[in-house]
Amino acid sequence: MKKQLLSASIALLTFTSLSAHATTYLSAKAMVDVQTGKLVQSPLITIDNGVITSVEQNKKPVLSKGDKHIQLLELTLMPGLMDMHVHLTSDPTVPRSERLGQSVPRMAIKAAHFAKKTLEAGFTTVRNVGAEGYSVIAVRDGINAGDIVGPRIWAAGPSLGITGGHCDNNRLPPELKYTSTGVADGPWAARVKVRENIKYGANAIKFCATGGVFSKGTKVGAQQYSYEEMKAIVDEAHMRDLPVAAHAHGTSGIKTAIKAGVDSIEHASFLDDEAIALAKEHGTWLSMDIYNTEYTLTFGEQNGVDEENLNKERQVSKKQRDSFNRAVKAGVNMVFGTDAAIYPHGDNAKQFSRMVEFGMTELQAIQAATINSAKLLKMNNKLGQLKAGFAADIIALKGNPLENITELEHIPFVMKAGQVYKNDL
Repeated sequence: MKKQLLSASIALLTFTSLSAHATTYLSAKAMVDVQTGKLVQSPLITIDNGVITSVEQNKKPVLSKGDKHIQLLELTLMPGLMDMHVHLTSDPTVPRSERLGQSVPRMAIKAAHFAKKTLEAGFTTVRNVGAEGYSVIAVRDGINAGDIVGPRIWAAGPSLGITGGHCDNNRLPPELKYTSTGVADGPWAARVKVRENIKYGANAIKFCATGGVFSKGTKVGAQQYSYEEMKAIVDEAHMRDLPVAAHAHGTSGIKTAIKAGVDSIEHASFLDDEAIALAKEHGTWLSMDIYNTEYTLTFGEQNGVDEENLNKERQVSKKQRDSFNRAVKAGVNMVFGTDAAIYPHGDNAKQFSRMVEFGMTELQAIQAATINSAKLLKMNNKLGQLKAGFAADIIALKGNPLENITELEHIPFVMKAGQVYKNDL
């Protein structure tokens, strides 16, 4: 028995040693430096144990036994993209009435399916801002364990909200006495809910500061949590160093959430000059989903979206895009957030062209989905760039996204942590 254990230990040690010394080299036609906006010609990226160890130009690798050289000589490299607002459990083609009957295990299976689609679209990191039953936390842990394939996930547990608010479920009759998992009224109840989310594995927190488009019976612009409740949520999460996202369409809710210290405002549809000034003063990140309105107004009715929700989308869409343009011109911190689930997962990159159309340069849009999102997650020394010491999260595309941002909608090559997950060449 001891001899067998010794043999197994030697085999494991040998395998680990070989893996540790195997190096991957990645060469390409060009590489986008997302900090400077320059196109670097003929890059050679060296990768060990999922981390970039060097980035050089006009070099050829010297290969040792077990090393790999991936040559993408007609393609341009970029850091893996990052989407700061997704809901992996939801499918826009399934009517909300049908979703009421879905179990948490079913949601988790859907999330696993959509996580793979998202990664294959070039998004190597996402923040999932709310899911019932800690389902996406389970998916995140499964990805980290190597059981399933998907992006890096920052997962909020159930979104916090007031009774009857946007983050509650208002679609069931009162006799069922159903309340969504994240509902908490009052500062101490809200703190308890944050602690509960953290207990079950959340590494981000999300709450609803205003009404929303897709809830029943809420006004999009109406503030829901008080300043005291928002401050309690933020303080509790920040004590554990977790980023906090506030769903906020309405102006009052946006301002209150910023004053309470949230890290990001989601949607930010109705900005006024004071809200923009507050965001700049506090360094708050705005995550504005300015593409999905087109999908909702085109396909919402056939997907079973209620007329109440379609009407709210019509109220929000132009206002949000105007707010986006003004925020960009003012120099407010911006990240890339799509609300994928309102439109199909895997189509995340379709938002880039709208960000350019409504005020950003191509580089600004790219930075929103790379270095800016990494800063929001406090991972700007590990994610979002192609530099030594950073995770080998790398995508490749055929054209130059600095000239044509829609090139990001077609990603033939995806690597996460040094492992290739897509190579359609």
